[in-house]
Amino acid sequence: MSTNDEALPFNFTLEVRDRCLCLHVQRAARSLARRFDDVLRPFDLTNGQFSLLMSLNRPQPPTIGEIAQLLAMDRTTLTANLKPLERRKLLLIVVDEKDRRSRRLLITDAGRKLLGAAIGVWRRTHDEIDALLGASPEQLREELERLTEA
Repeated sequence: MSTNDEALPFNFTLEVRDRCLCLHVQRAARSLARRFDDVLRPFDLTNGQFSLLMSLNRPQPPTIGEIAQLLAMDRTTLTANLKPLERRKLLLIVVDEKDRRSRRLLITDAGRKLLGAAIGVWRRTHDEIDALLGASPEQLREELERLTEA
């Protein structure tokens, strides 16, 4: 056994596997993403596209920066994710009337109609996941939010 092998015993690997919140949250996020991607596929939406479109369903069109912050995405990634939805005419990117340098995101009637069609599947899937979580899915949401804000 080399010195390097002794510096990092296998029990450290087991500790990380069992304790690492980042690993557990990433695995759970991937599992949730796959589940929602599967149920949203008939609507030709990914879970990310559903969340992005839903974030636009508000009284006043948000700015790109507001949505990037809400979805915890950098602006470049968000812009790349907007393009397929814009091509499908589910949203419009418009110049902000008050600040011509800024852009606002406007959900179209087609986008609203698609979300309306998909919301039932989204709700049923959430009900299934909440049942799997057991006693307090709301507490988990609150704790994840607290981690996000920290």
